[in-house]
Amino acid sequence: MSTVIAVIAGFLSGLIGSMGFGGGGVLIIYLTVFADTPQIKAQGINLMFFIPCAFLSVIIYTLKKQIKYREILPVIIGGVCGAIPAGFILQYIQTQYLSKIFAVFLISAGILSILKIKKAK
Repeated sequence: MSTVIAVIAGFLSGLIGSMGFGGGGVLIIYLTVFADTPQIKAQGINLMFFIPCAFLSVIIYTLKKQIKYREILPVIIGGVCGAIPAGFILQYIQTQYLSKIFAVFLISAGILSILKIKKAK
């Protein structure tokens, strides 16, 4: 049964992530809550999971001519420049605090999404 749930969580993460909605949140929640995986390990698994999903998504969206590379280049550079030091910093943050930081991030992202939807209406 746990294998079936893992496949469903992986599928949903890939599907949601490919649409740009942050499928990593689904995967990390599954890994930490249901698979009893330590937070830091779950984040590492999420990063490894994200690479092939992102690669396929970039190919598909490039073929559809929906990616404007000149506009996203600063975001790519900023993301890489932020990911490298963050990877080193995470080694020094205890798992219990990392889980709380992640929870605050998810709740904040949800609140901002709700506020943006209300503002758009």
